[in-house]
Amino acid sequence: MKERDTVFIYSPQFQQYKFHQAHPFNQLRVKLTYDLLTEMKAIKPSNVVSPRAATKEELSLIHDKKYIEAVELAGNGQLDNEKALNFGIGTEDTPIFPNMHEASSLLVGGTLTAVDYVMEGKANHAANFGGGLHHGFRGKASGFCIYNDSSVAIKYIQKKYDAKVLYIDTDAHHGDGVQWAFYDDPTVCTLSIHETGRYLFPGTGNVTERGSGKGYGFSFNIPLDAFTEDESWLNAYRQSITEVANYFKPDVIITQNGTDAHYYDPLTHLSASMAIYHEIPKLAHEIAHTYCDGRWIAVGGGGYDIWRVVPRAWSLVWLEMNNIPVPESLPLAWLNKWQQKSPVPLPTSWYDAKDLYEPIPRKLEIEEKNAITVSKALYPIRQNDTN
Repeated sequence: MKERDTVFIYSPQFQQYKFHQAHPFNQLRVKLTYDLLTEMKAIKPSNVVSPRAATKEELSLIHDKKYIEAVELAGNGQLDNEKALNFGIGTEDTPIFPNMHEASSLLVGGTLTAVDYVMEGKANHAANFGGGLHHGFRGKASGFCIYNDSSVAIKYIQKKYDAKVLYIDTDAHHGDGVQWAFYDDPTVCTLSIHETGRYLFPGTGNVTERGSGKGYGFSFNIPLDAFTEDESWLNAYRQSITEVANYFKPDVIITQNGTDAHYYDPLTHLSASMAIYHEIPKLAHEIAHTYCDGRWIAVGGGGYDIWRVVPRAWSLVWLEMNNIPVPESLPLAWLNKWQQKSPVPLPTSWYDAKDLYEPIPRKLEIEEKNAITVSKALYPIRQNDTN
């Protein structure tokens, strides 16, 4: 393969996106992933590309200018609490931190950098694990997300490259910000596979959310039942991504790779293991080459067990992008380096133990409910196929 077949967007400055020490959103996970891949010699200096900061003009492709100004003022300590709360900042989920605008703009710029490399043919695939902040809205922060890099990137692709985008979100939380940004747009198809909103933020992502106007039929949601396990999760993923991609036939795919469907994640209620994170990028890779001439941009997302889950899961995306076989075990140098800082024992294997958790009593019921959900979500496609 050529050196530039894939690019890894990375900067130590990603660590500046930091709410406070005890906040669950911790960008150390990006550094842990980068370091893991480096220790494996799976990433070379020639693969690494520094991100640029998104301009205010680029941010305003999605975000209201008054909101951008408010974020900048808040990060400089110049916005009072009442006004900040009107914009969703200064909350428990999204507290204010110094230079918030600059840190957030860099994450968005990282995804735009990935877009340009892929859309200009300088790379087949690109990864920006600092991105994936899918809850940000036009004029409001939400769910740890200030600016929505994926939404900005999609609008940027439309404006600069005039391409159809398939956005695939496998975060345990519904990809609401991206969905609503393109809800009436038939040139953007969104597919979100997430834990049902009955129990989890943001409470949206029902199968009935199918788009509006000309965009009706281009929004797909697979809300899975709490405690869903690997087999059921993967059945939903395989069916939905295959059928939606064949229906939409995109020019480029953006995958949001939240890792919080894992059993270890402290904020969600799904029961997946590392097995799903081996399969997610494999099928995305196949879809990219089947429909998009390989054009695939991967971003990060949720993931709050930053030690045992996120580095392994995101590394698997990069290994798949580069057709690098998964080794038998994690590198000893990485384990020795980070174990002293980790509050939990680090895993040595790329897979989890079979007895990761006690058997789920409702397993069959959950699987049946999920199968019905997938059928409902994909019914319009399947109905068209039979006509």
